[in-house]
Amino acid sequence: MPTSYDVLIIGSGQAGNPLAVAMAEAGRKVVLVEENHLGGSCINYGCSPTKALLASAERAHQVRTAATYGIGAPEPTVDFQAVMARKNAIIKKSREGVRSNLTQEHEGITVLHGHATFTGPRTVQVALAGGETREIKVPLVFINTGTRAALPELEGLTDVPYLTTTELLDLPELPEHLLILGGGYIGIEFSQMFRRFGSRVTLVESGPHLLEHEDADVCAAMQEMLEVEGIELVLGAEARRVSRNAEGLITLSAHTKAGERRLRGTHLLVATGRVPNSDKLGLATIGVKTDEKGYIQVNSQLQTAARGVYALGDIHGGPQFTHISYDDYRVVRDAILHGKRRSARQRPLPYTVFTDPQLGRIGLNEEQARKQGIVYRVGKMPVRTIGRARETGNTTGFWKVLVDAQGRILGAAILGAEGGEIMTMFQLAMMGKLKYPQLQSMVIAHPTWAEGLNNVFTKLKKPE
Repeated sequence: MPTSYDVLIIGSGQAGNPLAVAMAEAGRKVVLVEENHLGGSCINYGCSPTKALLASAERAHQVRTAATYGIGAPEPTVDFQAVMARKNAIIKKSREGVRSNLTQEHEGITVLHGHATFTGPRTVQVALAGGETREIKVPLVFINTGTRAALPELEGLTDVPYLTTTELLDLPELPEHLLILGGGYIGIEFSQMFRRFGSRVTLVESGPHLLEHEDADVCAAMQEMLEVEGIELVLGAEARRVSRNAEGLITLSAHTKAGERRLRGTHLLVATGRVPNSDKLGLATIGVKTDEKGYIQVNSQLQTAARGVYALGDIHGGPQFTHISYDDYRVVRDAILHGKRRSARQRPLPYTVFTDPQLGRIGLNEEQARKQGIVYRVGKMPVRTIGRARETGNTTGFWKVLVDAQGRILGAAILGAEGGEIMTMFQLAMMGKLKYPQLQSMVIAHPTWAEGLNNVFTKLKKPE
């Protein structure tokens, strides 16, 4: 093993891995330290495993609803262990791909498994998995350690076998009745997934509606969509305590406007947010500052208060998405290797909630536009009016788009089939600074989902 390096990367996430490769290809000696599995949250307990399970759940739903298309089919039997085995095979292949990319396909990268702690300026002590320790001093350090599940201050929680998303993804049996605490996109995706697998699902959210950052009409449509599938929603509910009886049933007590609710289930998923993995890095030793929640503070170039130390991905707060972490990599790669500076604070924020149908979002929603004092018009079109929707039977949801006084697109919310893909069409138009009449008059192949671009702008009007 080389004993001196040019670059140290702490954490094998969606920013750290490509950065290691880019630095190595530029001729720099790189050491990457990972405490857990290579690949970060996306591969191991985030995007990849959840979307693999969602695909199985969607297939079960397709079989269950086949009669509406004139196809006779029995009620699907969900082999939960086989579902999990498929997911595990996908994750195993991804992990092997990451390891091969870092250790075999690129020279100049050393991978160490262990925990890294700062002991001085750009100096890190690594406690290796085998019990040894190693001190590494380098000119450049990149922290990419991500987050872990946040646990609420809930009476009795430590006395019951609760699940975070990490444990739920390795559950050996299908829950009979899954209680989900938290109505963000993680809780929503898991609620639909397990309902389609055959579990009873009760989702408990402290706020008045799901998806707190969305407009009211988007939230209402999402709630109706989930309730139609048989998911029980308990909104405006402040969880007070949780317990487990001798038979193994879990009881979650919550205060609501209608009084106290006692919700019983066989399993409890806690999906109330994330906290950063910054508390055991020794950041105070080198003067790296964090906010009140523990997220590392960085400037627009992702530099911390310590010279030569950067923070990438979820660890510095803000939107916690894989594509944002990957763009962090591009920001520092271009600045350090190519002399091209770009702010990490001036970039679009596309995201998709992978329910069925999906919610794709880009740019401003109505509430944000109003707060910024922007004059806008809004067009809203039911998905059922698109020919492709009627032909495929995927008629749930609506398209919603905002334009400014000059006809430029400010943002879009697409709740419907292929919502994430359609949202990206609006993102491309926004990046190209196209005005809506250009999309409205564009010749689009029939019958495609994209034809909605011709029609949604006919609905433009001033906000009510």
